[in-house]
Amino acid sequence: MAVVIPTYRRPQLLARCLDALTKQSLPSHAFEVIVVDDGCTEATRQVVEDFNRRCQGTPTFHYLQPRGTRGPAAARNRGWRASSAPLIAFTDDDTEPDRDWLLEGCKAMTRGGVAVGGRVVVPTQARPTDHERMTQGLEQAEFATANAFVWRHALVAVGGFDERFKRAWREDSDLHFSLLQLGHVGWAPKAMVVHPVRPERWGVSLRQQANVFFDALLFKKHPHLYRLKIRPTPPWHYHLIVFGTLIALVALWQDLPTVAAVSGAVALAALLRFIALRLKGASLAPSHVAEMLVTSLVIPFLSLYWRVRGALHFRVLFF
Repeated sequence: MAVVIPTYRRPQLLARCLDALTKQSLPSHAFEVIVVDDGCTEATRQVVEDFNRRCQGTPTFHYLQPRGTRGPAAARNRGWRASSAPLIAFTDDDTEPDRDWLLEGCKAMTRGGVAVGGRVVVPTQARPTDHERMTQGLEQAEFATANAFVWRHALVAVGGFDERFKRAWREDSDLHFSLLQLGHVGWAPKAMVVHPVRPERWGVSLRQQANVFFDALLFKKHPHLYRLKIRPTPPWHYHLIVFGTLIALVALWQDLPTVAAVSGAVALAALLRFIALRLKGASLAPSHVAEMLVTSLVIPFLSLYWRVRGALHFRVLFF
């Protein structure tokens, strides 16, 4: 078996992940670890080499750098293609694999199918922040590259990850949907990794809107599964906020106060509902509430912008 881990300039998090792999209940001679350094830093190389010296080659830790294309999809391809192991396990540099992660993953794969997804646990506070709740969505994922096992022959059959997915977003869903066309993709709840929430700067939700660009690619490739498993309907509330606001502004410019009032009221109602949904069950710390209020004003416009860019770039009708 080979464990493939893409990493980008997070040597301390990577070291935590590799340390957990040295403590696996699966015998250390039964697997190798392949780290693909998308950031190409000496600090990351040193972490991998230190673990190799510490473990004396069992398991073996390989350090690789990407060739040409960058991004997590390309890094994972670089990793699994460098190994001849029949079974490939994927995780991320910011996870902490459970002691029985590999053993339970192997057991699940013997039950048939082309791949399995394992359980991801995201520890959060009772009332999580918006960012924590976003990360917590991994707990509901059917198949995430933070915790996945795939037969190598299946990866070869589907061509691996689509390297057009440049960000850590939807590349795992794309692989999942492609694998479903080959055969059964199972679930291994006992194969567990912990995924702590990384600290983020203010306004992370604004930066995340660029991910929507790649939703367009996923929709183009798998329209039925996208609607079935990702988003059943377009984000109509965003459309109401954006177009209601624009119509109200144009109406004011054209001296149409009634149209402006109605359009503005529709946009405001949709915006207030959006804010309420983001704050429901979330942290009510003043700084977090302020962040939710400010970013909620901008998110619909940013989301629609990236949605249109993705639709034009990938030439797909995507609302």
